[in-house]
Amino acid sequence: MIRVTLALPVFCLLAPAANLFAADAVLVGAGDIALCGSRLQGAHATAKVLDAVIEDHPDAVIFTVGDNAYRRGTAKQFQNCYEPTWGRHRDRTRPSAGNHEYKTRSAVPYFEYFGESAGPVGKGDYSYSLGSWHVIALNSVCDKVGCGEDAEQYRWLERDLEQSKSYCTVAYFHHPLFSSGKHGGEKAMKPIYRLLYKHGVEIVLAGHEHHYERFAPQDPDGRADPDKGIRQFIVGTGGREHRRIGKPKPNSEVRDRTAYGVLGLRLKSGSYDWKFLSIDGFSFTDEGSGRCH
Repeated sequence: MIRVTLALPVFCLLAPAANLFAADAVLVGAGDIALCGSRLQGAHATAKVLDAVIEDHPDAVIFTVGDNAYRRGTAKQFQNCYEPTWGRHRDRTRPSAGNHEYKTRSAVPYFEYFGESAGPVGKGDYSYSLGSWHVIALNSVCDKVGCGEDAEQYRWLERDLEQSKSYCTVAYFHHPLFSSGKHGGEKAMKPIYRLLYKHGVEIVLAGHEHHYERFAPQDPDGRADPDKGIRQFIVGTGGREHRRIGKPKPNSEVRDRTAYGVLGLRLKSGSYDWKFLSIDGFSFTDEGSGRCH
């Protein structure tokens, strides 16, 4: 039995006659998800948490922050590992690719499996509206698609941010710029991060590290910036085994390497709430709220 507490304010539904929540939106997900064999049980459990969220919020959108099907992102692994778990929600999923997808040439099975939902084939960067928010999915496998100022993805992102009329924006991709985990952050993402910061993006979601971590709002150089900074979450808790967490990086507020689960965001007009939803048997949670810049 999966324990999911949705009665707290973050995901509370009001009575139909006064359903003010209808103007808000729910974005929920994680990364580092499905590995066939005995370790697939983690992905099965987190998929059941998604089931519960979708039951209460039928219009919720699911995000993934990469490494969806291990170990090489082959068509067989998507079919046999991802499909029986998170795949039942494929029609509402807006994914991003991870480095394991690119262990198969050009991540072709990833783009074939998700189709148009994964963005342009071979690129994987796209954006969409969710409630009053602007949502951006990026490809952080920088050695394959480029993340520097001269890269096509960077130029696309710059145009997208300039054209957006939304007051609030969230972006997600696989490799975090900041991390207290094994990999310690991906410096190649710094130009992208600078661009997101310049345009006032509120939230960044990432995976790659197999733990949960929340950072206080900060600038691209890791300096605390409560007024204009980006709040970054690492949600590599979709099903793969956990990894160690080292010495906390500056501005790291919450860390956990015990629980599998998903992060839920309630995207409101001018603000947002978050809550980490653990699978049954884990007591860890994290919740809070913030306002858009």
